[in-house]
Amino acid sequence: MKIEKQYFTYDASEKGQQLDSGLVLSPVTIAYETIGRLNHSRDNAVLICHAFSGDSHVADLYWDDPSESNPGWWDFMVGPGKGIDTDRYFVICCNILGSCMGSTGPSSINPETGKAYGLDFPMVTIGDMINAQKQVLAHLGITKLHSVIGGSVGGMQVLEWCVRYPEMIKSAIPIATTMRHSALAIAFNEIARQAIMADPLWNKGDYYHSSGPGLGLAVARMIGHVTYLSDEAMRRKFGRKLQDKEDFSFNFEADFQVESYLRHQGSKFARRFDANSVLYITKAADYFDLADNVNTRESLQDLRGNRSKFLVISYTSDWLYPTYQARELVKALKRTGQDVSFCEIEADCGHDAFLIKDIRLTNLIRGFLDGIEDA
Repeated sequence: MKIEKQYFTYDASEKGQQLDSGLVLSPVTIAYETIGRLNHSRDNAVLICHAFSGDSHVADLYWDDPSESNPGWWDFMVGPGKGIDTDRYFVICCNILGSCMGSTGPSSINPETGKAYGLDFPMVTIGDMINAQKQVLAHLGITKLHSVIGGSVGGMQVLEWCVRYPEMIKSAIPIATTMRHSALAIAFNEIARQAIMADPLWNKGDYYHSSGPGLGLAVARMIGHVTYLSDEAMRRKFGRKLQDKEDFSFNFEADFQVESYLRHQGSKFARRFDANSVLYITKAADYFDLADNVNTRESLQDLRGNRSKFLVISYTSDWLYPTYQARELVKALKRTGQDVSFCEIEADCGHDAFLIKDIRLTNLIRGFLDGIEDA
């Protein structure tokens, strides 16, 4: 079964919907994809939230030109008979607000000027992203989610869903995520942002008439990519091996394989992603804070009286969001009376481990979802 990208546009001003900043962004378009069938009672929906640079293409191939499309970013997990079985569940994945992969973001056209928003695009939060996704679910006639699942920034969205709309959530699986960024995580994001803004072609966000800050964006991606890996993964893959040479070049070309790899990853990312979207999404992740209540909410206290089942998953080699942060989340959830299971998976792949095929993760998610269905 092949899929297609769909779009839902709504007028936030008509709905009286403000951003957390108090501003109104309208109209808003959200790109989304669905796999499987919504059952008659509309209670088999599973929402998957993508990570920072992901998109709505979670699995399968596009129906219109499968030869030109790639399987989705979680294709090993989502599909018929897989960990998230689309023969049983109706899977939805929305591209987040502020992105550049089909949803409204800084590269979208501002209806007031006829030009790209650039830095006129308002600051958005993880909560704003969730509110936009809720509009898509309402459009699809879904008022209850069998589960909401996501890793990294996607895991933040999972937690935000549970806080903002606990009555809609039957179960949740936050993976390799945190209740709030540490100073280290914020620092890496700020370095990435400064790399973009230091590129003269960034032009204070007004670059859509030109080639844009490709070099700055590539460096920002190189910085981020290092945080997604682990020391062991990089040692195993690269070590100190040289790139296509037998000795040092004694200049600033890429002598080592790891240098060449990072340059390749950076330039590839710069071809497909918008630099301003990086600024906005990383800032939204930095603002996210369930513990300190930055969005004038009662944080995890909002979960009291709504009992959901949680499966919290972390990885031993994730130094961006270490396991101690997952354990803090588990303790906080238990204090609100939630039914919480926790698993730390031993893996040396680093933060990105949840994006790498692993039967242990597949079995964990499949078993948890089956348990929800049987409850």
